[in-house]
Amino acid sequence: MAVDQAPPADTHAQHLAGLDALELGGGERHRVTSQIWGRLWPIVLAVGLVLLIWQAVVWSGRWPEYVLAGPVETFGVLRERLTTAEYWEAIAVTMRRAVTGFAISVLIGLVVGALVSRIKVLRAAFGSLITGLQTMPSIAWFPLAILLFGLTESAITFVVILGATPSIANGLIAGVDYTPPILLRAGHVLGFRRLQLYRHVILPASLPSFLAGLKQGWAFAWRSLMAGEIVVIIAHQSSLGERLFFDRELADSAGLLSTMIVILVIGIGVDLLFETADNSLRRRWGLQQVRN
Repeated sequence: MAVDQAPPADTHAQHLAGLDALELGGGERHRVTSQIWGRLWPIVLAVGLVLLIWQAVVWSGRWPEYVLAGPVETFGVLRERLTTAEYWEAIAVTMRRAVTGFAISVLIGLVVGALVSRIKVLRAAFGSLITGLQTMPSIAWFPLAILLFGLTESAITFVVILGATPSIANGLIAGVDYTPPILLRAGHVLGFRRLQLYRHVILPASLPSFLAGLKQGWAFAWRSLMAGEIVVIIAHQSSLGERLFFDRELADSAGLLSTMIVILVIGIGVDLLFETADNSLRRRWGLQQVRN
């Protein structure tokens, strides 16, 4: 009597693997869609509420239209300006200054933070000074910057560096202070000394705090730059800060608010870049929260 033979085990495995792949693939797509929607709807809601409150204040008649323009007029002016090459040149000049000043600040902050965090004499001498510089309002530096460099781009860069460097240095110092001692002992066991220990153990362990310092440093740099471009007007170099200054002088509320929106959007975009870097670091370290 013939006996039916069962299909080979590998056939069953292939069928199960195919079903699992389909199920996991659909679940993955659904999860990505849910994450995107979960991220977008609070932003859409917040923007909608801000626009509604803004329009309500305009309708209240508390200020004339040339002082506080409405959303429709403001976005109309913004759309018109974004079609001109001159406005994009102003954005490019501002971003060039921001990137240059921030890059120099990162280099200086990295060196200062590395030295102060590891040398006790420097910590005692300059630790409080760095924190004091961090609390200084950026606008307070401009009289000195103008005396030193005149109404030039160097004056703006000088203040941007002074605004961002202390935060970056303090971020690295805090990260070094919280490096687990067990990692330092492991580094010594592996034969790391001085620069090798700093490069292979201390600096990687300090990355979360250093990244937070970079984010805060960018915020100070961006604020300092906007203040600088309003105070230091350089001929034949249009910038976002210069547009703010002249829109205020001409009582062009719609133009003023449209430029403020551009500055806000750039700030949010850079913040998202830092958030992406932070999420990548947390995933690499296994600290990413698991969400159902």
